[in-house]
Amino acid sequence: MSFIIKDLSYIHADKEILFSHLHLSINSGDKIALTGNNGCGKSTLMRILVGDLSPSSGTVLRPEHLYYVPQHFGQYDRQTIAQALGISHKLSALHAILSGDATEKHFNTLNDDWNVEERAQTSLDSWGLDGIPLSRPMEGLSGGEKTRIFLAGMELHNPTAILLDEPTNYLDADGRERLYNLIRRTSATVLVISHDRTLLNQLPAICELSSQGLTYYSGNYDFYKKQKALQQKALTQQLEEKQKALRLARKVAREVEERKSKQNVRGEKNSIKKGIPRIMMGALKNNAENSSSRLSSIHTEKTEKLQAEMSGIKSSLPQTDKLKTDFNASHLHVGKVLVKAKDVNFHYPSLAASPMETTRPEAVKELWSSSLTFQLRSGDRLSLKGKNGSGKTTLLKLIMGELHPTDGVMERAGFTSVYLDQEYSLVRNERSVLQQAEAFNHRHLPEHEVKTILNRYLFPRDVWNKPCGKLSGGEKMRLSFCCLMIADNTPDMFILDEPTNNLDIESIEIITATIRDYAGTVIAISHDREFLKDTGIEREILLE
Repeated sequence: MSFIIKDLSYIHADKEILFSHLHLSINSGDKIALTGNNGCGKSTLMRILVGDLSPSSGTVLRPEHLYYVPQHFGQYDRQTIAQALGISHKLSALHAILSGDATEKHFNTLNDDWNVEERAQTSLDSWGLDGIPLSRPMEGLSGGEKTRIFLAGMELHNPTAILLDEPTNYLDADGRERLYNLIRRTSATVLVISHDRTLLNQLPAICELSSQGLTYYSGNYDFYKKQKALQQKALTQQLEEKQKALRLARKVAREVEERKSKQNVRGEKNSIKKGIPRIMMGALKNNAENSSSRLSSIHTEKTEKLQAEMSGIKSSLPQTDKLKTDFNASHLHVGKVLVKAKDVNFHYPSLAASPMETTRPEAVKELWSSSLTFQLRSGDRLSLKGKNGSGKTTLLKLIMGELHPTDGVMERAGFTSVYLDQEYSLVRNERSVLQQAEAFNHRHLPEHEVKTILNRYLFPRDVWNKPCGKLSGGEKMRLSFCCLMIADNTPDMFILDEPTNNLDIESIEIITATIRDYAGTVIAISHDREFLKDTGIEREILLE
């Protein structure tokens, strides 16, 4: 066995239960994807498996030689690349020995790993980090560079188990392909948290974390989706049956109450006619009421049981199935030229798009090796392709008019656009959910209507005062669309900059459906092949 999880629970400091009583065994060499909605505890569970975090209860047996690539790298900013890779102590010992210090502790630290520096540099080079020194601080490197540094560590350390938390978030197409190949080739145990459906389809097993615990599926992502669809269909049928049973139970309960009322009236009249003494009438009445009360209690218990069963079924069904954003059609006629670029190029004063790029002589020249000439028309759907640092976000800013070309001409017609980036910065972190919604209430809707729209986007009363900074990526995405609906602001163009990076799969399906059904212009930067295909984005501009 590689990992054994026994009765594992984690409870936050505020007593909120994140997950409880988890059980799972992972065999050596298994390759498994860990899925689940944002906030269900996937990253926390992975940190517990690594040993970075202690569970509230339960035990974890783990292999000795494991390697972990986290989702976020801020904690490494004060370290050098060598320190982040966990080899600085060996490098110090190696350099001391080569400088003539033959102290035994240096040899013990190095442990015969004489080519550690060469292997580290080779691993970095293989991930496109040519020439970057191991002494370089992590701070200031881009997300893509930090990710590739940690992925290079997989080959450097050759572990028996690899745990990856959203490893493709900042990778370009070449980096993703390299990661896919590495995972296919390795004999190590692999556990991956990812929303990258291309990667998920290459893993032979899925483990879903939900409020019901861990559920294992012995198939790839497509198999998992089919199984989930079958389960949800069965649950929907169960829910319909329970709803029918509840309606019937309530009808019977009403009929019982009506009969009881009629019987009470008739019984009292008959008793008076028959001249039954009052004391006997009272006893008979009490007996009848007790009998009716028991019958009512039985029906009440039945309806309450059905309601509880329905609540359990509803909690297992995805709420997002009911979520649909219907944007109005753009007021622009299809085919109108919105952007016309002729021989466009751009350069920053020092081209500080990436700290690494400033070391290359060509970095101070134009951003693109060939100037750009293209037209963008109303109704077009296109993606911007290129390696990390190729200027994709810069071109978006040129299209939006936030930057102006340093060479060539870019003409822009009058159009409205909404820019959605991977952080969903349309949402202000310092606002509460309700304040964010009210900030877009340009139509002065009554407060109850704003709250109704919030509920429609799965923001119930208990989260209205929650700070937006504490929302997950999926919640920020939903709130962004909610704000646009409150403002009745259908843009002529959606500009999407890696919109699926911080979303769970359920949230990706929401934004996919929204953009697919939107009738206006779409420009996207995305390495998510499935998202581009499912939203009908086929045309591309390649940046080199």
